Amino acid sequence: MMTTTPKIALGTWAWGDTPDGQVFGNHLTATDLKPVVDDAMAAGLTLWDTAYAYGSGASEDKLGDLLQDYPRDSYQLSTKFTPQMAAGDSDHEVADMLAGSLKRLHTDYIDIYWIHNPADVEKWTPQLIPLLQSGQIKRVGVSNHNLAQIKRANEILGEAGFQVSAVQNHFSLLYRSSEEAGIIDYCREHDITFFAYMVLEQGLLSGRFDVDHPLPAGSMRASVYNEVLPQVSALTAGLQEIGAAQGASAAEVATAYAIAKGTTPIIGVTKAKYIPSEAKAMALTLTPADIKRLEDLAQAANVDTKGSWEAPMA
Repeated sequence: MMTTTPKIALGTWAWGDTPDGQVFGNHLTATDLKPVVDDAMAAGLTLWDTAYAYGSGASEDKLGDLLQDYPRDSYQLSTKFTPQMAAGDSDHEVADMLAGSLKRLHTDYIDIYWIHNPADVEKWTPQLIPLLQSGQIKRVGVSNHNLAQIKRANEILGEAGFQVSAVQNHFSLLYRSSEEAGIIDYCREHDITFFAYMVLEQGLLSGRFDVDHPLPAGSMRASVYNEVLPQVSALTAGLQEIGAAQGASAAEVATAYAIAKGTTPIIGVTKAKYIPSEAKAMALTLTPADIKRLEDLAQAANVDTKGSWEAPMA
């Protein structure tokens, strides 16, 4: 079984967008995504992050079908239990949702299984224990949890001889609350992998969008980010300038920043042409001066990118 965590995980949130593309402004088919999987696997990007919540299983369906061409031990799967999507009429809600995910992903185990948010740490965390004991899940993660909730989940699992081995929170140049709250330090001290999602803020920090080239009209990300494009222009210019010295793009520098901060970025990739970009991001070196400059520019942008689903970390 593969146990090494790549420096970058690939996210499939956008793979399960609604048919009208209301979240990301796109509608992806398995045919569209096959080159992404093939090129990623060839590049050694073998950790795939999904969730039942991404299109009510649509993302898992596509990912599971596309990975059937590869031996199960050649990749890792990360998927999630979302409390708000539980049926509410069973004592085994986590196992029930996991069963659906296993079927859609064509596997009999998940490498990292997450509690998607801290709706009820006391209720849901214990339900992970029999799944760990049976081998249906290999590692446990908690997502969108604050430090106290992470510690409590760790206590509950610890009573059965297990531990939280991964945390997945929103982290980017524009949103560093998990660092400010001491979560990243806690993860480092307890051998917990910190996965950073929305590192590029759904494309805002990719360098592909500006006031004259806004995010796709009508999408949810456009409604959130287009109005702040003027505020982040200096930051994206800084990302581009630092990247130019190493032949890298703004997106690659923003990703390299998250790696430099001790996190494992989850990057949503919807086109195969972006796979080489992830390899470049993993190879970039940012100096302390680069990091300080970027953080100063991000602070000056004065943009709050906390998601509507998130509680404050600090």
